[in-house]
Amino acid sequence: MAKVSALNGKLVVLMGGSGFIGNYVAQALLERGARVRIASRNPERAFRLKPLANLGQIQFARCNASDRRSVEACVTGADAVVNLIGTFDGNLSRIMGEAPGWMAKAAKAQGAQAFVHVSAIADEPDEDTVIEYAAAKKLGEESVRAAFPGATILRPSILFGKDDNFLNMFAGLISSLPVLPVFGPDAKIQPVYVDDVAEAVARALEDPAAHGGKTYEIAGPEVLTMMDLNQRIAAAQNRKRSFLPIPDAGSALFAALPGTPMSSDQWKLLKQGSIASGALPGLEKLGIAAKPLGLFLDKWMVRYRKHGRFADRLSA
Repeated sequence: MAKVSALNGKLVVLMGGSGFIGNYVAQALLERGARVRIASRNPERAFRLKPLANLGQIQFARCNASDRRSVEACVTGADAVVNLIGTFDGNLSRIMGEAPGWMAKAAKAQGAQAFVHVSAIADEPDEDTVIEYAAAKKLGEESVRAAFPGATILRPSILFGKDDNFLNMFAGLISSLPVLPVFGPDAKIQPVYVDDVAEAVARALEDPAAHGGKTYEIAGPEVLTMMDLNQRIAAAQNRKRSFLPIPDAGSALFAALPGTPMSSDQWKLLKQGSIASGALPGLEKLGIAAKPLGLFLDKWMVRYRKHGRFADRLSA
């Protein structure tokens, strides 16, 4: 007989739960029998989860993370709260710095037993390199700790998944262009599978006595450079491509221009890399074996190959 999860029947609120990672976290919680409330500015984006839930197991709430009263209303009645909100737009200090503290304080007042705050692997800003995103994430962690000392903080590296906006962005460009620029070609990343991150969230919620009050760096088993990543994607598509390394000065100038797909903050974060420091526990301390990108890449790139699934002939 399967073991009943400690989350069975509990109400878990996913703040920012309609996004990429929220989709996977919600599924991990629904499988454990939790009742899930998706709180988001656009909760309708998560309606695709309805068929995966039993009657009365999932609820949707419209929430403005910049409005403290809206945040507090969404946390009402929660047994546990997960903050998944991350953005490069708007008032970052308020959305990712102050708002997590509001969530944690409201969760504490509601008697919630667990709080998981999903932050990011991002070096703290210094006097020479100010990164608004990193500063906001740091403030968010401090705000959560102050309001809910038993919270679990997860700092993931760059997430990847079949439907992400990271691999698929590069895959689309590589499938279309014979020559591609590579920004930060030597920048190191340690991409982590989104399912592993979702499992980490669920396990932290299931056992706050073991994981509460701790900070984990959540990273995959492979360290890649941005050039490595582009080359591996091209190889998985069976395409020969030329990659042009862009000097840092050119990358910084590009990121500073209006209307480009990369902001200055994103460039600074990319340049500093996203790898685990080794000073904090990782997925293994949550009982999770991190899955490498190579386990999935060939399969996921089939649709980007010339003629897609009809490109290969089965041997007789």
